[in-house]
Amino acid sequence: MVKSTEKKKPAEQVKSFFEKFYLFIILAILYAPILLLVIYSFSNSSNFNFDQGFNFKAYVAIFTSDKSPELWTAIGNTLLIASVSSVIATVMGTFASIGIFNLGKRARRLVENVNQFPIINSEIVMAVSLMVFFVTFAFPEGYLRLIIAHIAFCTPYVVLSVLPKLESMDPNIYEAALDLGANPFKALTKVMIPIISPGIVSGFVMAFVMSMDDFIITQINKGAATGINTLSTYIYSDARVQGLEPFWYAIFSIILVVVLAALLTINLVKIQKQKQKDREAKVQ
Repeated sequence: MVKSTEKKKPAEQVKSFFEKFYLFIILAILYAPILLLVIYSFSNSSNFNFDQGFNFKAYVAIFTSDKSPELWTAIGNTLLIASVSSVIATVMGTFASIGIFNLGKRARRLVENVNQFPIINSEIVMAVSLMVFFVTFAFPEGYLRLIIAHIAFCTPYVVLSVLPKLESMDPNIYEAALDLGANPFKALTKVMIPIISPGIVSGFVMAFVMSMDDFIITQINKGAATGINTLSTYIYSDARVQGLEPFWYAIFSIILVVVLAALLTINLVKIQKQKQKDREAKVQ
């Protein structure tokens, strides 16, 4: 059999070139600043030069700088608030998604629109409204306010991650589990939740990252007298006085590597599970 060696027409070649060029430009705009950040983290300079050569002094400064105690306290606060709020938001968002999924068409549409409102609304509006709420009901300043505030803006993202998995699930599976003798709780935990677990994991990761990244809501609601700082608020208070010191570039690079490694791990696990399912399907 003779293979076709038909070449692309000039118009198609030009179109293909511009498509690839456009994709390259978009990727460059998105990732070039991140790449530069990682590169300059090895310069130990705030002036974006390598006068001191390629070194790891900025990374060492994370542990040896005069600001290290405050920095590590801020990192600890960030991880604590993000962990607690994202876990609670994931649980609340998952059960809320199941409830929304089982609503009638009109009620479901209404609740979905209400769920999207905190996402599309300006963050400063939500920050001030939460502050008014906390002051009105006399919530104590500190971690309690911050955790509640982070749960409030993280939960809608979990709902948006879990609902598509519920919609793609066979609606008869839950009923089949009940018919086979499982009680509602067992059918939920043993059948439904494992099926929608990828959406739950995605929702948790998104909630955790959003909580770590938040500045406006945290800055307005942390309380001036508490002295609590997260990573974002500490960066703001430090950078507005002396600008970004070199160790900040090292911290940003570490965060980038950790997040990238987590995403790659999650995707590799998904690929391995899918390959295993394909092998089992072929055997059957």
